[in-house]
Amino acid sequence: MGSICRAVPPVLLSCLLLAGCSSGSQSGLDTSGKGGASAQAPTGSSVPAGAVKIPVGAGPQATYTVQQQPPAGSCHYRYEKSEPLEDLSCTPGAVSPAVTQANLAATICRKGGYTKNIRPPEAITGKEKRANAASYGYKGSLGDAEYDHLISLQLGGDPNDARNLWVEPADPGHKPGGGINNKKDPVETKLHTAVCSGKVTLAAAQQAIVADWTTALSKLGLN
Repeated sequence: MGSICRAVPPVLLSCLLLAGCSSGSQSGLDTSGKGGASAQAPTGSSVPAGAVKIPVGAGPQATYTVQQQPPAGSCHYRYEKSEPLEDLSCTPGAVSPAVTQANLAATICRKGGYTKNIRPPEAITGKEKRANAASYGYKGSLGDAEYDHLISLQLGGDPNDARNLWVEPADPGHKPGGGINNKKDPVETKLHTAVCSGKVTLAAAQQAIVADWTTALSKLGLN
């Protein structure tokens, strides 16, 4: 290899070296056109080893618009001990860039609450819910199903990213017409309490709820 390098004219060798440096400087950039933010956790969060990369949404908006939902029939429920779980491809979850481990006291853990002022209005979510029910092929009463944030707002979930919302059917044994009442909500509240008390990190709670909300508490030792 040494003799080959010596045979290359100095000018050509310089060009080759410059080209190599230029190519190397671009290797870390996202050239897909999709942007790199959606593949990273918000600044200030502590992502557990081996964790999945949760998409990052747009965060709270002054004015929300109806988000496009997956095609009808393209999403499929999973079940764990008869409890409904989201489709991992359609609903991978999405976090809000406005909530980080560093600003918990000013956001989800602040006194007086955080979620009320960032929640999209029903005029928006009602349309999204009907479209998402078609995405999942949900045939039951919409009054018994929750249009649910997979990563709840109180855990820093994005308010209106379609990747973070799904029509969650009622729990097994739920009486038709009884309204929304599911076992995921208390799990979210316990996780929120654990995050705000410093028992677990924001990222760990988000990861646990995305992986499987039915096992989130046990995985984090919060049962």
